[in-house]
Amino acid sequence: MEAINPPDMAGPLGHYTQGILVPRDHDWLCISGQVGVSPDGIVPDRFDEQARLCWENIGAVLRAAGMGVEHLVKTTVFLTDAADLPAFGPVRTAFLGTHKPASTLLIVKGLARPEWRVEIEAVAARPASR
Repeated sequence: MEAINPPDMAGPLGHYTQGILVPRDHDWLCISGQVGVSPDGIVPDRFDEQARLCWENIGAVLRAAGMGVEHLVKTTVFLTDAADLPAFGPVRTAFLGTHKPASTLLIVKGLARPEWRVEIEAVAARPASR
């Protein structure tokens, strides 16, 4: 996979890449939006704990597919409160490390349940295993 950050536009404004070029011989994994719910069904009150659980849940799906964080191509983040944005970055970086997938972040009026403060969906790709 190749990171695409064109020189004729502003660089990324955060921990992401403007585009990722994936060769055609790759397997794709689309990960449904993950919310901050622990395996036992608990939804923490704190935003950073919910965000950490979102990323842990994405990691679980990646592992189940035989992939890792390095296979993430695109993430889409939905926050219900712009005030949570400063707390989101460190949690995201702790999960992604130096990997920088393409990314979109939206502030939305609400999610499917009022206690959910963040939801993250993702797309990953790896060289075809067939």
